[in-house]
Amino acid sequence: MRRTLLLSLVVCLVNIHQAEIIDRCALAKLLHQEDMDGFEGYSLSDWLCLAFVESNFNISKVNENADGSFDYGIFQINSHYWCTDHQSHSENICHLECQELLSPNLLSTIRCAKIIVSGTGGMKNWAAWRMHCSDRPLSYWMTGCHLG
Repeated sequence: MRRTLLLSLVVCLVNIHQAEIIDRCALAKLLHQEDMDGFEGYSLSDWLCLAFVESNFNISKVNENADGSFDYGIFQINSHYWCTDHQSHSENICHLECQELLSPNLLSTIRCAKIIVSGTGGMKNWAAWRMHCSDRPLSYWMTGCHLG
């Protein structure tokens, strides 16, 4: 009995800590539905590349930075500027709790990403996008994805 209870507890803990990965084409479809294709001049391929290089499509990723701020969610949106996590100073430009950026429905994440790319720098606000996606052919990110 003890062994079964212990095993059940371990299985539950493993499931809690599993990353929440979204399928590339499912993400493309959601971004398309939320009018992200062409938003501020960025294609769905740009957004998919960003999601891959920042989080490997992991909706639940949280990363601590050297300055004490944290990056949240699939696009790794930073707590210093864009959201509040009550752990570090934040300008909270997107007017939201950082935990909302970990929601599987991604609506708060998309709304905040639109604010970010609408400002100075666009997608260049993400260093990983500049290094791995900018000025590169990206159409392969949409391979096999059907949006209809």
